[in-house]
This record gives sequence, C-alpha cells and structure tokens, in this order.
Amino acid sequence: MLVYILRRLLQVIPVFIGATLLIYFLVFAMPGDPIAALFGDKQPSPQLLAELRAQYHLDQPFVVQYWFYLTGIFRGDLGTTFSGQSVNDVLARTLPVTGRLAVMSIAIEFCLSIVIGTVSAVRKGKAFDHGALIVGLLFLSIPVFVLGFVSQYFLAIKLGWFSPTVGANNGWNGLWLPALVLGVSLFATSMRLMRGSVIETRNQDWVRTAYSKGLSRSRVLPVHVMRNSLIPMITNSATNFGVLLVGATVTEAVFNIPGVGNTLFQATIRHEGPTIVSFVTIFVVLYVLVNLLVDLLYGLLDPRIRYVK
Repeated sequence: MLVYILRRLLQVIPVFIGATLLIYFLVFAMPGDPIAALFGDKQPSPQLLAELRAQYHLDQPFVVQYWFYLTGIFRGDLGTTFSGQSVNDVLARTLPVTGRLAVMSIAIEFCLSIVIGTVSAVRKGKAFDHGALIVGLLFLSIPVFVLGFVSQYFLAIKLGWFSPTVGANNGWNGLWLPALVLGVSLFATSMRLMRGSVIETRNQDWVRTAYSKGLSRSRVLPVHVMRNSLIPMITNSATNFGVLLVGATVTEAVFNIPGVGNTLFQATIRHEGPTIVSFVTIFVVLYVLVNLLVDLLYGLLDPRIRYVK
C-alpha cells in the first residue's frame, strides 16, 4: 500500500511539469499585449510600458518566463497579478469558496444518486424507474445557467427559501442554492451508473448465496450489494469534483460567487499568465490527490482489490 501511494505521488511531478508547461505556452501564445490592455483607451508612455513588461518578465523569451515561474513555485510564490495583488492571496481568498461549493454539490449528487439509483434498480422496469430516468434526462439536458436562473427566480425570489445571490455570504449556509443547482445537474449520470451497477451486482452468485443462507433483503442490499456497486459512481463523482473546481464559472456568475471560476475567467481576459498557470497548477495537484484518495477507497469498498507492487 505504501509503495503504491508513493508511486502515485511521484506521478504528480511529470503531470505538474507537463500541465504548467502546456498552459504557460498557451498563455504565452495568446495574441495581444496584456500590459497595453490594462490602460484601455489610454496611451501610456513607451517607457512605462517597458518598465511594466520588465517587471512581469514579459520582455523575456518563453523559456525564461517559465523558468522564473518555476523558481517562484519552489519558493512558494505563485506570482503577482497585473493589478499588483499576490496570486497566493487571490487563491487563498477564492479557492475555499469554490471548494465549499464543490463539496456541497458532490454531496448532493452522491446522496441523490445512491438513493434514486438503488431504488430504480430494485424497481427495475416499474414506474419509479421510468420516472427517475425521465427526471434525470431532463436535468441533464437543461443548461446549468437556465437551471440556475429558474431556481433563482422560483426558490429564492418567489418562495424565499434561499438568498438569490451569494456575494459576501459565501459560507456553507449561503451556498445551498448554487450547490443544489450543480448537484441536480450532475446526478443523472451517477444515478444511472449506480442503477446499472446494482442490477449487475444483484445477479452475482454470491448475492444469491447470501439470500440462500437466510440473510434478509435489508441486510444484503445495503451491506453487500450497495457497497460493491459504488465504485463506478465514485469514479464519476471524483471526475465531477475536478470539473467543479475549475468549471463552475457560469454558476458562480449567475449567483455572484467570488470563487475561482470568476477569477480565472477575468485572468484569461487580461492574459494574466501567472494567475492562470498557478490556478491550473493547484487544480492539477488537487485532482491527482482526489483520484489517489478514490483509488484507495476502492480497496475499502471491494476487498478483492489489492494494491500490488
């Protein structure tokens, strides 16, 4: 187990180098002058432009810029935004907000998928199964911004159950509505995976053996069937968690959430290389660690899985 964990952690190094190099190259290749864009319609002096380019190493070749970025990473310095803020401070301010949103969304998706997927499998071909499929496809087909505006209007403005926007109230309680929107928009795929896995597991010989030994359905279903059916859904949820960390931009914009998505979008518009690459670097590391945690969880769910050298 320890060797497996160390080997997986060592895999972070080439992933880190490859991801940062690729993203930095794409930012470097973007057309336009980000320093001149800071002044809008104003025309700063050539001397001021040259000083700012030198300050952010934009007058250097790509390899030199990337080297400055890497050395800063090893010193714990993620760089400085074009507005003069430390990327470390921006990340420390925005990542916890998006992290809370992602955790709450995955928790909602997870609970809905387990309950609805299991009941659909047990009632295969019946009204509940067909209804769950229709509802799942409906939420899957509706764009997340439409679902956000609809829930904002009915659940927040009309019924008053939630606050319509988040803003500074970005603690756990203030993120329930956007988390609900993201959770229900993602649960359809996990629910169908759970349903199919439960159906397949219930047809296994060892499940029939458990019933033949006199175990009740209330014992076999949660302990034996559901436990061994969670692996496909957990894999999908882990992927969704990584997507939510970087891809909740639309939801954050609809609900005015000061998270990573909005910040990354603004940084892309301004061609802020250090901000974009630093955020992507953190996401890569988090994504690898989450997938490592999921791999280790497989062994707890299914004892037949062993981590060998």
